[in-house]
Amino acid sequence: MLVEKELFAVTGNAGYAARQDARESNARTYARRLRMAIAHAKGVRVTDADGKTYLDCLAAAGTLALGHNHPAVKAALIQALEQEVPFQTLDIATPLKDEFTNEIFATLPPEFAARARIQFCGPSGSDAIEAALKLVKTATQKQNVIAFSGGYHGMSQSAMGLMGNLGPKHGMAGTAQNAQFMPFPYSYRCPFGVGGEASSRMSAHYLRSLLSDVEGGVLPAGVVTELVQGEGGVIPAPNDWARAVREITRERGVPLIVDEIQTGGGRTGAFYAFEHSGIVPDVLALSKAIGGGLPMAVIIYDKDLDVWQPGAHAGTFRGNTLAMAAGVATLRTIREQNLVANAEAMGKRLESHLLSLQKDCPLIGNVRGRGLMMGAEIVDPDGKLDSLGHPPADGVMSRRIQQACLKRGLIIEMGGRHGAVARFLPPLIINADEIDAVASIFADACMESMKQAA
Repeated sequence: MLVEKELFAVTGNAGYAARQDARESNARTYARRLRMAIAHAKGVRVTDADGKTYLDCLAAAGTLALGHNHPAVKAALIQALEQEVPFQTLDIATPLKDEFTNEIFATLPPEFAARARIQFCGPSGSDAIEAALKLVKTATQKQNVIAFSGGYHGMSQSAMGLMGNLGPKHGMAGTAQNAQFMPFPYSYRCPFGVGGEASSRMSAHYLRSLLSDVEGGVLPAGVVTELVQGEGGVIPAPNDWARAVREITRERGVPLIVDEIQTGGGRTGAFYAFEHSGIVPDVLALSKAIGGGLPMAVIIYDKDLDVWQPGAHAGTFRGNTLAMAAGVATLRTIREQNLVANAEAMGKRLESHLLSLQKDCPLIGNVRGRGLMMGAEIVDPDGKLDSLGHPPADGVMSRRIQQACLKRGLIIEMGGRHGAVARFLPPLIINADEIDAVASIFADACMESMKQAA
């Protein structure tokens, strides 16, 4: 262990990492595997304290839709500063807040926008989920909430109660109260042991049966779901399943909360993931990309749910004017530069590369995703096959691949069960040459890791 004097004498990546280790919380995550300090960032590339440049396919967990230091976002922030706008206004109106609200409503399907209300929340997606839960519980006067296995909705107390991952809940008594988990349609690791389209049908049937059963328990205040599970392993919900869930919840009068904190803003090749299926949720939770890289979270919901009283949900930083300025610039740039279509096209290009790699590399068990939210599940090809004939997930190998990517100048994150899914979340501005470079580095890393394990 370095003494304090020695600790501050170390320079470069090693010095920053050592000082993090000595002074920051044991709860830190990304910094444990990405042992670097980012000194400069532009577009889809970052440069570390040692001068090495990387392609960034993490992009702050998908937050940076326009990449790092985009000119439109920088210009909007500079203009706001020069105009001396207030940094924080609680929920008092400002011209920028009005402008942001207009822009975000313009992204909604017309039938949703016509009935929509917006609540500005605290700075994180977790707070949007907290607000959504409070909203539907107040409106329905019920307490139970249905969530799905593999889901991720944040790290606050109630949001964690909806999380599939058991690890963060360890020692946190009470987080799962009032949450009931249902199987998500994960065809590759099907919870029903059937796979394919049958997995989707059975999941929807199970939900319908539960909500129809007179002895099925208590009707919930809401159903909350992602339509592409991110932290859960980049698992896209089939469109038929989304439509069935919407039909079932509407028939039973149960509000449907769609968590688009990571998918919203064009990442999946539609501005919102729910648009792929043509549904409209009752409550939409948003954060990440909508703030242009600055902290921002909102919920948008049907006006019939707007029965809570003044002060029912609040937060000091819900009036983050600079985030609204960055958000306006981001939303406009996504629209004006047709970045939703770019996400669709570049996602297909990356998927094609990954499927081609899968043919030569048995470590790639499954390739899936939507738009620029792609995943490759890393498996142990020599392990015991499951009931569907798939080899087991290999978290150890996935971490080796991540480090091999980092060595070659590519930042990716791992997620899903056992941390075995390589996740690709590049900025929406990424081009074909950059996608090809990402795929080439990843392929080299996989092949090297396979050879080393042999």
